[in-house]
Order: sequence, then C-alpha cells, then structure tokens
Amino acid sequence: MVRIARNTVPQNTLLRPRWIIPVEPANAVLEGHAVALRDGRIEAILPAAEAAGRFASYSEISLEEHALIPGLVNAHTHAAMTLMRGLADDLPLMRWLEEHIWPAESRHVSPKFVREGTLLACAEMLRGGVTCFNDMYFFPEAALEAALAAGMRASLGLIVVDFPTAYASDPDDYLARGLALRDEWRDHPLASFCLAPHAPYTVSDATFTKVAKMAGEVEVPLHIHLHETEEEIRRSLAEHGVRPLERLRRLGLLGPGLIAVHAVHLEDAEIALLAKHGASVAHCPSSNLKLASGFAPVAKLAAAGVNLALGSDGAASNNRLDLFGEMRLAALLAKAVAGSAEAMPAHSALRAATLGGATALGLEARIGSLVPGKAADLAAVRITGPELAPCYDPLSHLVYAAGREHVSDVWVAGEALLRNGTWAGENAKSPFGGLDTRIKLWQNTLGLRA
Repeated sequence: MVRIARNTVPQNTLLRPRWIIPVEPANAVLEGHAVALRDGRIEAILPAAEAAGRFASYSEISLEEHALIPGLVNAHTHAAMTLMRGLADDLPLMRWLEEHIWPAESRHVSPKFVREGTLLACAEMLRGGVTCFNDMYFFPEAALEAALAAGMRASLGLIVVDFPTAYASDPDDYLARGLALRDEWRDHPLASFCLAPHAPYTVSDATFTKVAKMAGEVEVPLHIHLHETEEEIRRSLAEHGVRPLERLRRLGLLGPGLIAVHAVHLEDAEIALLAKHGASVAHCPSSNLKLASGFAPVAKLAAAGVNLALGSDGAASNNRLDLFGEMRLAALLAKAVAGSAEAMPAHSALRAATLGGATALGLEARIGSLVPGKAADLAAVRITGPELAPCYDPLSHLVYAAGREHVSDVWVAGEALLRNGTWAGENAKSPFGGLDTRIKLWQNTLGLRA
C-alpha cells in the first residue's frame, strides 16, 4: 500500500456559527458562541464576544446562517459497493446476495475496484457531512488508501468469511492479512480497525473461535451483521440449535466491543443480553426497509441502555450514503414501531449519528461531540431557504427538515475538506479529479446502462 502524505496543515481557525449543537450535553443549543480550532483539535467553545479578543490572531470563518455539529459517523457501510449502486434492486437479501452481489464480486472485486469505489463513497459522504465511516469489505488496504487520500477518518473492518475470494484464500489468510494491516497503520491518527466476521451464516464456529482469540489479543471492536432477517434466525436454529446471538455468546464473542449490525429480530431477553454486555447496535433503517428485513426495536434498545449508532449500509442496498436521511427515517420508524411520538426524539437521532457511532467504534474520547480536546471533525449545515423556514428549533430541523444538500462545510482533524459546497485545498484537484470518467468505465464493466 502506498503511504499517503497530505501536504496541508490545519489552520488555527475561529468558527462563528449562528448555532452550535455540541451533542454533549444532551439537547444543548448554543447561540452567540464560537469554536476555536488549534492543531487539528477543538481548543475552546466560548461566547463570541470573548473569543474575538482571545483568538484575534486566528483565521475567522463566519457561518451566520449555519448550525455547527460534530461530523457524522457512518457506523456501518461497504464503501466500495458504491460501484454496485442500483445493480440489483427490489430483491430479498439472500437472493440479492447469492444471485447478484456475490457473483459480481467474484468477477470484479480487486484493489482498484475497492480504491475507486471507496473514493466515490468518500466524495458522497463528505458532501453529506460524514467525517468517519466504519467499513466492511475486501481489500481493506485499498479502502484505507482511498479514505486517507480523501482526508476522511475511517475504521477498517478486518473481514473474515469461510470461503475464498480474490482477497484471501481461507479464514487464517483473512485474519493474517487484516492483522498485518492493523499493525502497520494502527498509529495513524485517521485510521482505526474492527474485527469483521461477516455474518453468522458465512462464518463457522471454528472461525468464530479464532476471531474470539484474536479479539482477546487486540483491542478493537467486533463488527458483524447480526439478527438481520428471519431467515438468518431459522437457519441458525436448524444448523446450530440456537439463535445467532446465543451462538456468539457461547463462543465468547459478546462484550462492549460488539457492534451488532441491523439487529432487527430481537427478543426482549436478547435486548437485555446486549445491554448487559455493553454492546452497540448499528441501526440501518433504509437498508432494512429496502430488503424487507423488518423493523428494529429501537425504542426498546434505547430503554435498555444499548448504545445506538446509525449506518447507511452499502449503496447497493440503500442506495444512498446519507446519514441525514437515516436520522430522519430512524426517528420516524422508532415512533411508529413503539407507538409513541416520544420515541427517539431529535437529539437521540443526532446522537446516534455522531457520538453513538463514535462510541461503537471506541472513538468517543476523540470524536462524536464538540468538546474541547476532541478532534476538530465538524460539519456546518446552512439553515436557510424556504424549505427550512421558519426555524424555531435548529436541533429539530437537523433531523426532520434539513438534508445533506444543506451541508456547506466539513472539517476533519481541523482540515477544511469542503468549503461553501466545494472541495477545499488539496481536494480541489485530487483525489476526486477524473473520478467520474473512471466510474463510467466501471459501470460499463459491470454491464449497466448509462
């Protein structure tokens, strides 16, 4: 893998938004305040009048119509699958996988495919205020290369399945390759890692045992599709005599690092078990609906104390990497499923899309909220225009009215990546230059019509 050397140095900057929504403390909305950024971190949040004197030497950016929020955290995606967006729509999960996605992957997935698909995903996510994503895919070194070139923060899944692919030959090979990548890049400030056994139906007990052993040796989260469909439950009962979560418990895989992706079909005792072990759920409402997987019991999970994060899933099953859309849909579905308009209020949805994701990834001390000392991963959302007027509550607007099209500015570790809706600094020319042409070539290769 080629090491990425970015030439930009984060400026010491004073941001003056109309509103600051820090996520911590809950429901806080600050007006008349400023945020000072120094050396890639949040130095201070203070009244704007005080900031003008204290930080007079800092470069000042006025955001008079904006709400400033933490960068969004996409807690579950398959970034490279943006190249399969729309490839096989309107199908149930296993038919979609077995008849379309897995055959396409076996023919086309390569380091170049992953690198360019992930670059496309990074461009889409950054424009929507996403500054960190948790990936699960083959050739994670290529995904990491793309993310670092784009300037994004990424958690790379060290994927494991029981069948050979172009990436690895067997479970031992998957684990060895993943561990080598983690050992090489573990100290990079924008990179982190997860063990990522794909799903209970693609990973054997023997492989899960190896994953559990590695989990005891390296301090990284465990990222897995779990209880996504009723068919998954039936298959587990037929093959193993227990439901998937109980199978993982017996194999020693439950713990505070577990990120259970989807977690749609849960009994009350299973919700209690996730809470007892301090696990997280990566809720993917759009993907769950599109694949007819069902409705996750979000209100019950929250009431039990389970940490909730939001994920887009891949663009092949969503088809958008849009955390604003996921926030709104998650909040609305939670209310309908619980039969309560008070389920998942706006702040809870925003927290799931920021601090909830950071907590799931073990990054809550670094990102996920606007707190002095944390990394300066931020997004500015322009609250203006007829579709957002009037604005009585900017926090509510972020979830129920605003969309990713209202994101104007994005910073990662203090570096401006998006300014006034256009790529800033190094990103004005690379890495996205010429990407459209390369994507069209992949589209032709995959057999899609222009």
